[in-house]
Amino acid sequence: MRIVGIHRDGGGVQVAALSDDDTSVTVVTSVEEFWADAAGHLSREPRGETLVATDAEFVPPVLPGARVICIGLNYLKHVAEGSFRDQEVPAYPTLFARWTQSLTVDGAQVPVPADEDGLDWEGEVVAYVGSTLVDATPDEALAAVVGYSTFNDLTSRRAQKLTSQWILGKNGDRSGPLGPLVPAAEVGDLRDGLRVQTRVNGETVQDGRTDEMVYTVGDTLSLISRTFTLRPGDLLATGTPSGVGYARTPPWLLEPGDVVEVEIEKLGVLTNTVVGNEVGRGR
Repeated sequence: MRIVGIHRDGGGVQVAALSDDDTSVTVVTSVEEFWADAAGHLSREPRGETLVATDAEFVPPVLPGARVICIGLNYLKHVAEGSFRDQEVPAYPTLFARWTQSLTVDGAQVPVPADEDGLDWEGEVVAYVGSTLVDATPDEALAAVVGYSTFNDLTSRRAQKLTSQWILGKNGDRSGPLGPLVPAAEVGDLRDGLRVQTRVNGETVQDGRTDEMVYTVGDTLSLISRTFTLRPGDLLATGTPSGVGYARTPPWLLEPGDVVEVEIEKLGVLTNTVVGNEVGRGR
């Protein structure tokens, strides 16, 4: 099963199951009702209205109030290629936040912000929390994950480096494309290793595996839950392997017209096109 969000006039955001051939979607329920019992909905075959996919407006299957928490520097080879290469790997992960307004979907056009030379790619896995977590153990936290999806943490590097905090560079308009949610039962444990690849115009630029992560999903969600309550629908972006553009010599950034793909084993391919600021932001 692959879960997507669709927007319908007058009906708000609904959650739907995408057909195997991508030609249709079958409505499950509203996004609010879905996250009230995500595990239950994922365990049942959808029986709602079926729509032709081309007639649907796809949106992330995410609650407006969801928290999008991101792990930075979670693959050792990625740490080694960047500005933190000479520092010890910290005991706890670097965490930063995205707003849900920065998220978009497969096929969306992503604009380059006005002051950027381009966007950098960061292919990774997102985990979705399905139940409330307070002071959870790592095992409890991992058991609460109901699904995963492909994600591209497209980054505005110039903005990211303006301050000591990364939020500005990580929240460009439509800079967080998400693929369909795949139930955790169909994906298995990321510690067993899923292949993560990113391609730019057909050329492979990242190729790693999720068993290379320093900070695991269960450990990280457990850590977070000891400070603030995690709620159904919250997301954890798990970090990217080595091969990002800014660390190359010379640096390589995505420019208007470039096509970037993230392919993750069991989760599928996420494809987006980069466009200019004037086109992408509707000016």
